[in-house]
Amino acid sequence: MSDTTINLRLAMLRGGFRLLEPIAPGFAARRAASLCVRLPGGAGRRRDDRPAPGKLSTSFLAGRMIRVESWGSGEPVYLMHGWGGWRGQLGAFIEPLVDAGFRVVAFDAPGHGGSVPGTIGEGNGCFGEFVDTLRAVVDDHGRPTAVVAHSFGCAATVAALGDGMPAGRLVLLAPAVDPMTYVGAVASGFGIGPRTIRRTVQRIEQQVGRALTDFDLRTVDPRTLPRTLIITDRQDREMPHRHAIDLAAGWSCSELMITDGLGHQRILRDPDVIVRTVDFVQAARGES
Repeated sequence: MSDTTINLRLAMLRGGFRLLEPIAPGFAARRAASLCVRLPGGAGRRRDDRPAPGKLSTSFLAGRMIRVESWGSGEPVYLMHGWGGWRGQLGAFIEPLVDAGFRVVAFDAPGHGGSVPGTIGEGNGCFGEFVDTLRAVVDDHGRPTAVVAHSFGCAATVAALGDGMPAGRLVLLAPAVDPMTYVGAVASGFGIGPRTIRRTVQRIEQQVGRALTDFDLRTVDPRTLPRTLIITDRQDREMPHRHAIDLAAGWSCSELMITDGLGHQRILRDPDVIVRTVDFVQAARGES
């Protein structure tokens, strides 16, 4: 598709939302919600940093196949990808964690990687299914010594803890702190007005089956969380690093690492980030 065609379609969408905002925001919200649940592309999200293929297995979520891959032996550490990502995206952590004596378990949320589409259909994602998938895989592979999560996977992991899933430690990489940051970015890009946004959130919550506030890390009581390492980059263009810094300041359970120049994706393969993550996870040994 040419740039001219893309720009024309964008202009038509923006014009449509401006027209419908004052007269039919509910109708506009149907289209806006479909844009919010559409999975993004990009080479960074498709990158494969696995050192070698692992042992493949399958978990199930409401009868839907979830692709799982594992490496090594020992206590399990889970890799939780973000919105539009897949299990290979966090592959740079695998070999160091295995060398440290852990079993690494990675998987794809519905509609991502090698898993089948979720309830909203092919090419779309469901926030709630991230949470339910992590819990299903943990049920099959054992209590996490730690979960290493990226972007929206961070919010999903914390929501899973709120649902009762245990974990020894958490590592949150470029965390999505407030789900409305993503919804707001979509709204800004397509010129979606406030009346339509309110109805869009309601539609998304109906699809997800839970409130978007469940994914707002600012609402979490840190006393309910395990030790957490938050890593954020000053040049992250997708998730404002200031949100992560403020979150760490309010979470007594947390440590903070700030990088500069890695952005939202390269943070997943930076040697210093990986070393800090492995050292932090190793410290979970012996903790109850």
